[in-house]
Amino acid sequence: MNIQDKIKDLIKKALIDLGTPKEMVTIQIEHPTDLALGDYSSNVALILSKQLGATAKNPVDLAKKIAEHIKKEKKDFIKDIQVAGPGFINFFLSRDFFVDSVAEILKKDATYGKNTKHWKEKVLIEYTDPNPFKEFHIGHLMSNTIGESLSRLIEWSGAKVARANYQGDVGLHVAKALWAMTKELPKPDATPLHQAEYLGKMYSQGAKVYDEDEKAKKEIIEINKKIYNRSDKKINELYDWGRKASLDYFEIVYKKLGTDHGAGKAFNYYFFESETGAYGKKVVEEHLKDGVFEKSDNAIVFRGEKYDPALHTRVFINSEGLPTYEAKELGLAKIKYDEYSYTTSIVVTGNEVNDYFKVLLKAMSLVFPELAEKTKHVSHGMLRLPTGKMSSRTGDVITAESLIEEVQNLILEKIKDREFTEAQKKEISETVAIGAIKYSILKQSVGKDIIFDFDKSLSFEGDSGPYLQYVYVRAKSILKKAKEEGIKPQVKKSPEEISDVERMLYRFPEIVERASDDYAPQAIATYLVHLAGLFNTYYAQTKIVNKEDESSAYKVALAEAVSWVIKNGLDILGIKAPERM
Repeated sequence: MNIQDKIKDLIKKALIDLGTPKEMVTIQIEHPTDLALGDYSSNVALILSKQLGATAKNPVDLAKKIAEHIKKEKKDFIKDIQVAGPGFINFFLSRDFFVDSVAEILKKDATYGKNTKHWKEKVLIEYTDPNPFKEFHIGHLMSNTIGESLSRLIEWSGAKVARANYQGDVGLHVAKALWAMTKELPKPDATPLHQAEYLGKMYSQGAKVYDEDEKAKKEIIEINKKIYNRSDKKINELYDWGRKASLDYFEIVYKKLGTDHGAGKAFNYYFFESETGAYGKKVVEEHLKDGVFEKSDNAIVFRGEKYDPALHTRVFINSEGLPTYEAKELGLAKIKYDEYSYTTSIVVTGNEVNDYFKVLLKAMSLVFPELAEKTKHVSHGMLRLPTGKMSSRTGDVITAESLIEEVQNLILEKIKDREFTEAQKKEISETVAIGAIKYSILKQSVGKDIIFDFDKSLSFEGDSGPYLQYVYVRAKSILKKAKEEGIKPQVKKSPEEISDVERMLYRFPEIVERASDDYAPQAIATYLVHLAGLFNTYYAQTKIVNKEDESSAYKVALAEAVSWVIKNGLDILGIKAPERM
């Protein structure tokens, strides 16, 4: 039982002993914003006074009675209980509790913060979803960052997580690229990056003529049919080359970003529209007879507004008889379940498809009701640079690679005079650059748009990824110095005064649990920055490594505990904790 639950049980017991009906006892506790007001606080006396109405006791009096009743229990993890304001009950934890918490962190190290709340669950998380024949842009980078962090969060709460990537390897975007590729053949010996750039250029050219040239548009539509029926040898060869080149390049990007499920590939499952289309079409056609779908102008549609005025009509099979993205997604839900038997399927996408997804989930609830209940859509905002929005259709694309390179170059400039080898500078700059980008994405609520601020994101002070990495390196340097001085971290002789660092450290497991429940990696980011700030203040005011100080070993243990919590938190965010900066 964690400390939160212990305190809740004490409040509940006190209320029942004081004559409060069991059905009225609902306990909520939280951390006061100001550490001076205690480690936990409850407004239960205020809530009960409102519920009891005319028979209510004064909330301050009720709070005092609860506090006095709990004090009689004489629990060694509680130092004091105080009543404040209109009736808040503030709990101050004991010195022994904090010392034990530091010891627990050192004992569990890399596993500290993990829980088993969701250990029976099998969760499939689909994210990133870049399409072959198009470039890996910063929208994919955002999806990858959020999806990977959610995967790790849910794993830390005990669930068995499988990562999935769903990619559009057929469709008009492919036909547009192939049309241009027939005019400008690829160079097979080009580097993976140059091959990816070539494919992006071809898609942009094809998309332009599709909009502007009626003859080219008809040719692209014919190519699209040939892709599906594999009827043209030349198109097949270009398609197979382009598909492989795209997927190979994507794996390079995934590796750089740290997406790795542990078996040499970034994802456990790779699903493709070429595989889901036929099944999705079959499902739609089967449900024509029961009225879920209906024919309209040689197409098959789902009329969402029949079920909810907030929904709209979507085409599931077009007039050419081809399954649309909607039909493929419907088929994908069942294919995913057949592969993994998930208890929950999380789909991470940009919020521009929110309305579409609502219609899809409604159609799914009529076709696969049990799967619709298991499906959770997590949508994110757009990632933009100060220069504005991107468009792969026009060719004005900000690729993930270009953003990482630009940030990396700025980091290299910052560390150019440091005594590192060129290889070390390259490694550090890439680690810090990717950390800066990921943190900028994850510190915000998942649904918000983000404008990437280069100066703030690369700052070594304040709310940034490099700042957290720097504090981690500082903690590790303290441990290195302590080792040189022969001081081993241990918790036997702690100072009488408890620091704010200790009062923040023990909260990490509950932050992880709440962030997992709420799909909110930003809670981890916020906590880490708060902890890092408290540790920096502690470092500035305290001589940690000092042979003359009998509590130095404890202070070193505290620094080690901070290093583990920051490292574990960064790991959940998908950010590397460097050993040097």
